[in-house]
Amino acid sequence: MLTGDPHLAKVRQVVPRTPQGCEECLALGTRWVHLRVCLTCGHVGCCDSSPGKHARAHAGNLGHPIVASLEPGERWRWCYVHEAFV
Repeated sequence: MLTGDPHLAKVRQVVPRTPQGCEECLALGTRWVHLRVCLTCGHVGCCDSSPGKHARAHAGNLGHPIVASLEPGERWRWCYVHEAFV
């Protein structure tokens, strides 16, 4: 776990925009494996094991580096810039 990650300053209290699934996969009609929620804006994207890797793409395209798992029972956050749990 990376403590003191400067990207934590971008974390906000968010509400998942599409809690029923990955925003892009829902629009495209494609499947996902696991869901991640952007802790800057609430975008819901699919994980790196999913074909679209939409959570990572969102982080890179918008500069929103930290996500949390949206899976039941999981409570962790990940920084895509540092490739580490925060």
